[in-house]
Amino acid sequence: MRSDLEGAMRAMETVPDKAAKLAMLRQTLASATTRARPESIVPQRQMSAVTTPQEKYSDRDRLAVPPALEQLLPAQGLVRGTVVALEGARSLLLSLIAQVSADGGHVAVIGQPQLCLLGVVEMGGDLSRIAVIPDPGPDPVEIAAVLLDGLDLVVAGLGGISVPPSRSRVVMARARSKGAVLVVTDGTWSGAHVKLQSRVCDYRHQPVARRRGYGRLGGVSLTVRSVGRGFAGASTRLDVVDRGGRVQLLDAVAEQHDSISASQESATMKVAL
Repeated sequence: MRSDLEGAMRAMETVPDKAAKLAMLRQTLASATTRARPESIVPQRQMSAVTTPQEKYSDRDRLAVPPALEQLLPAQGLVRGTVVALEGARSLLLSLIAQVSADGGHVAVIGQPQLCLLGVVEMGGDLSRIAVIPDPGPDPVEIAAVLLDGLDLVVAGLGGISVPPSRSRVVMARARSKGAVLVVTDGTWSGAHVKLQSRVCDYRHQPVARRRGYGRLGGVSLTVRSVGRGFAGASTRLDVVDRGGRVQLLDAVAEQHDSISASQESATMKVAL
């Protein structure tokens, strides 16, 4: 490319018109760039951006989440060094704590005195890897910032406070430098990387009652929505049910499809018999 430019400069010395000189130089630069990357239709300055979040982050850069939640997160997991804000049903929080601790990660739960640890166990969590601080005092953010050093997941209940941007940026920088994930609930956190909002939309009864709303509670259905930085967001419906003695989050659409398929297969077998 350098020789092409030198040749073009020598040729332009014989061209008196300034406009003609500029046109010749542009043509030389364009041809040199095309020869350098003939197989690509993406400008070189944009090549780094043409990657999916899954390709950008390896398994060491993120904490695993239940499979039903992967579609709601930009990297199909909790990216280390980020802050996630949770609102609504506690089932999502329990499932995250259970998954991380079951995979060998260490978790701290701050300012969550009503958190049901039995629910974590029922979802497969490991209590030996979970530290609980039910009463952190007047400043749970300070406690969370300290615990980010050395732990994989820190869950902080804000107690209804709103953390100003000046302070949230400092804590987020610490989470990024330590490679930990901070999950905040019960308050407002400015600049969270991902926000998960959920609510209970239906109750499942087991066995099936004669009247809607009566019978033993066998599970709940949640509507979940996610938004985040550089992420278009997603929404889905999840079922919290017992499967094989373990409470799980399942995709409601996929579960309904499996139930219909099982019913059709059973009917086919009866006809065959």
